This record gives sequence, structure tokens and C-alpha cells, in this order.
Amino acid sequence: MTAKIKPSKGAPYARLLGVGGYRPTRVVPNEEILKHIDSSDEWIRSRSGIATRHWASPEETVAQMSVEASGKALANAGISAEQIGAVIVSTVSHFKQTPAIATEIAFRIGAGDPAAFDISAGCAGFGYGLTLAKGLILDGSAEYVLVIGVERLSDLTDLEDRSTAFLFGDGAGAVVVGPATEPGIGPTVWGSDGEKSEAITQTVSWEEYRERTDVKFPALRQEGQTVFRWAVFEMAKVAQQALEAAGVSAEDLDVFIPHQANMRIIDSMVKTLKLPEHVTVARDVETTGNTSAASIPLAMERLLATGKAKSGDTALVIGFGAGLVYAATVVTLP
Repeated sequence: MTAKIKPSKGAPYARLLGVGGYRPTRVVPNEEILKHIDSSDEWIRSRSGIATRHWASPEETVAQMSVEASGKALANAGISAEQIGAVIVSTVSHFKQTPAIATEIAFRIGAGDPAAFDISAGCAGFGYGLTLAKGLILDGSAEYVLVIGVERLSDLTDLEDRSTAFLFGDGAGAVVVGPATEPGIGPTVWGSDGEKSEAITQTVSWEEYRERTDVKFPALRQEGQTVFRWAVFEMAKVAQQALEAAGVSAEDLDVFIPHQANMRIIDSMVKTLKLPEHVTVARDVETTGNTSAASIPLAMERLLATGKAKSGDTALVIGFGAGLVYAATVVTLP
């Protein structure tokens, strides 16, 4: 006789319950970057919109920044660490292949014995983590999930690379995802374009770095024009698909939170999507730089903290980057 497996039984829907962020104390203006490259503050601002970024001190590790952001997210959600059933961390700057940094973070926040794992999806990592969290809650594998996007990209920045030296910042953003009686996270439109996998990449593999003595520590490099064109034209289509999947129009939106890669990309997407003037657009990149997986939750937290967005607002979020990978969805803000 074949045994019958009981079906999974979770919450009918999921939503964001709280958000928290951590920005390192050290603020790095463009003038400091210009000590290493032949450029100007005007050029950096015109090409990227970035004026400052935060860089972590030795004490502000990936784990420590995540713990700080997680504590704020838990407090904001009114959830105790013991209630967390899974911890998902998206990062490309935790340099241990194993164990996952998620396990250390779970222990340090006092989460008990939750499922804990890392994912590597670059600047789309927050969207990937959010989608996995929603699935766990609907499946019944966890009641509450902590999703963290965290980076120390200053460790992977080549200060002599004129095309990328000014781009990257450090920080951590976290959200608590939990059960809901009505939809708070829409369907995710996600995917990849592996044909352009070399458009954003590490300069040398860890294996090459180990075997060769003539290479510098690995850094991030990108083909700026390739990434710009792909983001502006292809990601606007993905964003529109996410709106349609959620049954939401641009007119229904209150907030737009794209990955904070570049101000020109953000402005171009707003124009292509024909977003109404009432839609608040996150432009956190000006003072935070590109923090990859951390950029969306950090921008979300700042909008809510400054009153530019409010709890219950309908927001379109989209992340895109190395891979090239992407993920977009519509959410109700916590």
C-alpha cells in the first residue's frame, strides 16, 4: 500500500511586517574617491547620481551589520527573534564558502533553531529572498521569515578602476515576512539572461587568486553601457509584467523602489513606465551608493522613516544585476 503524504498547510497569504536597516558610520564623499582615479565630482554625479556612500569599518562585518538591521526589523514588526522560522541572507561579500553566514546571524539574534541559508543573486538578491520567504510561509514551513540583504562591497572595489571605483557602498537591510489574511506580496516576475553573464563579474575567480601571484585581490567589474541598456529597456518590461501579474496599474502605485544602481537608470525606468507624478520614487543611491542586495530594503526603510512613504502603501520593487538576474513584485509596505 502506498502511503499518502499529507499536503502542506500554511497561511493563505504573506506580507511584509517590518523593515530595518544599518548604514556604516563612515561616510565617503566623492572627493575621497578622486584621490585614486582621474575624474571629477561633477562627472561622477552626472553619470551615477552618487554624492556619498557608506563604507564599513573592520568591526562592521557582514554579520554585525545584519544583526543590527535584523534587530530593527524585528522591533518594527513586533515579532520576537524566537518566532522566526527561517533566515535567508542574500550577499556576495561573505567570503566563506561555508558555513552560511545566515546561521551565525540567526544565533546572534537569538532566533533559536530556524532554517538558515545564504543565496547569491547579486542585486536581485532581495527579491529572490522575498519570493522564497513567501513560499515558505504559504507552504507552512515557517510562520515568520527574516530576509536580509547585506554587502561589504568596499572589500570588492578596485579604487583604481575609473568605471566602478565610485559606485559601491556597504550596508544591510532586513525585512520580516509573515502570514496575512489578504495578499501583501504579489506574484514575482523573475529570471536571468546568462548570455550577458560577463557584464558584471568578479575580476578573477578565487581559484585563480589562489594559484596565481600576479593578480590583485578580486574586485567587481562591469560593462557599464551593456548593463545600462539592459536595465533601462529590459527591466522596464519586467516591472510592467510585475504590475500586470499583481493586477495593479501604474496609477494604483504609491511608491517605486528599484535597485539603487544608478540615478540615470532609475530616472529612465520612471519615464519608460510612465509613472504618475504622485508616485514616490526611491533615490537613495545619491547618499548610499550601490549596495547590491541591501539597496531595496535600505531604500524602503529610509522612505518610511522620513515619511515619504507610509505603512500600507502599494510599492513596486525590482532588483537586477550580476548574472544577469532580475526579480520584480508588488508589495504592501509594512
